Amino acid sequence: MRRAVVTGGAGFLGSHLCDRLLARGTEVLVLDNLLTGSLDNVAHLLGNPAFTFRHHDVSEYIAVEGEVDAVLHFASPASPLDYAQMPIHTIKVGTLGTHRALGLALAKGARFLLASTSEVYGDPEVHPQPETYWGHVNPVGPRSIYDEAKRAAEAFTMAYHNAHGLDTRIVRIFNTYGPRMRRRDGRAVPAFVTQALAGEPITVFGDGGQTRSLCYVDDLIGGVERLLFSERTLPVNIGNPSEITVLELAEVVRDLCGSRSEIVHEPLPVDDPKRRRPDITVAREELGWEPRVPLREGLARTIAWWRGEQPEASPAMPEGTAGLR
Repeated sequence: MRRAVVTGGAGFLGSHLCDRLLARGTEVLVLDNLLTGSLDNVAHLLGNPAFTFRHHDVSEYIAVEGEVDAVLHFASPASPLDYAQMPIHTIKVGTLGTHRALGLALAKGARFLLASTSEVYGDPEVHPQPETYWGHVNPVGPRSIYDEAKRAAEAFTMAYHNAHGLDTRIVRIFNTYGPRMRRRDGRAVPAFVTQALAGEPITVFGDGGQTRSLCYVDDLIGGVERLLFSERTLPVNIGNPSEITVLELAEVVRDLCGSRSEIVHEPLPVDDPKRRRPDITVAREELGWEPRVPLREGLARTIAWWRGEQPEASPAMPEGTAGLR
């Protein structure tokens, strides 16, 4: 694979994906409007002649010169806090942005990979969640702007696959954590780590009995890489099937941070999923993939990164500064 376009490549997952592709010898073009991404995440790549950053909103028309072998669509706000604050941007990048990225892949004869999400399952009534489960999603609830945008993105992707013969992949990403997450992005791990390191109360929503399954970012990107180079065209769950309650997670983070923060409880957000755990049978059998990094080890790596006082997200670049190289 000589050249890939990564939308949202300055984000948490997108930047790690760029690292992996460049390590394979693939030239990478990132398209990102820095709404939730940061140039800090790709600063180490800006001097690499195989890497190009372009400030662009992929909900608008995408023009790329030259050959492209793969388009990987990772652009989107990804935390409840983000998409509550940016509802229109979220639904546009999931629908119009997916349409634009698919159009680019079709025009270039490139393979297309969609970063979908476990949120397509909503608050699931089936546990663990296999790819064959259609989900339990509130189409007009506060999370629908993200959930339904991703469900529409999957439908767009399969429509291009079936109508145009486009070579497509869909990865359903479950909760992932690791270096380069934003401190205040609203998800459990960055929230707990930030609060514990600052000695602030650790906020747990509800009684903390709801569960999550947390995958370290290196494992997640390894699964995406295997899917990209596989022949699987139907959705694949990538995540860690080890389940932990949110309260237990808060306690583990507090312990690893050496913190004395108290744990406080606040009301559970509307439509917050009670249980979330992937069935990764397909990933194991068809991709030969499963996560390797234990939770405590991954959290320790993440906390060590945060202790390094990484900078907060950079402000969005003005138009006209595109094409850093």
